[in-house]
Amino acid sequence: MNYWSERNLPYKPGQQKPYKISRSKIELFTQCPRCFWLDARLKIKRPSSPPFQINKAIDELFKSEFDIYRVQEKPHPIMKDNQIKAVPMKHKDLDKWRHNFTGVVHIHEPTNFHVFGAIDDVWINDVGDLIVVDYKATSKKSEITLDSDWQIMYKRQMEIYQWLLRQNNFNVSDTGYFVYANGNADNERFDNKVEFTTKLIPYTGSSNWVDDTLLQIKKCLDSDKMPEVGTAAMGGPCEHCEYARSRTELTLKALKKA
Repeated sequence: MNYWSERNLPYKPGQQKPYKISRSKIELFTQCPRCFWLDARLKIKRPSSPPFQINKAIDELFKSEFDIYRVQEKPHPIMKDNQIKAVPMKHKDLDKWRHNFTGVVHIHEPTNFHVFGAIDDVWINDVGDLIVVDYKATSKKSEITLDSDWQIMYKRQMEIYQWLLRQNNFNVSDTGYFVYANGNADNERFDNKVEFTTKLIPYTGSSNWVDDTLLQIKKCLDSDKMPEVGTAAMGGPCEHCEYARSRTELTLKALKKA
């Protein structure tokens, strides 16, 4: 059986083969266990949003830019400007760590989960600690921060990457960095280019929650009962569940009137 078909198989309680669970699926569980259960057990996925191709292009350009300094084993100017004593890390597995369907991998024995996540970059500081780096892009007039409630998903993302690298026996700094590009929409003309200002935002996280969350996911997956509607972990009802419930109620009312 090839990787693609294996990756798309639904979870079966009691299965012996490690179940592949990505960083994004862990995030889905934290947002709504019901949506996660439907995805993993029945392969009923949430409606997807359009791909952010501009953000993807910026990610690739950032990778190419930092790779220049990786080869030279020199700090990128943004590191110098922020007094960070580090360089982009050289490692034989870096390309694998960056690939969406491989990423950094750990087999979590208590759950038999094959946990993986694709990182954007890793730096290494002057004492040998790894620094997780994530590239982000947006366009807004206000100052770029990590203060919005929805950005908790960015913080969890970084913490999972830190956890994965630690499970692979690396010393990892608690502080990671977001390389955040902000597009300027105030210019008078487009002229086939958008100017960006890049800001480096430090984030000191804790990955202590990951192991417990994996155990909760295991319990959820092993149950044949769907989690209740509206049990979103981010606070308030899950908008996807609310939509599904409202549509079902309207459909039933329409059928009764027919």
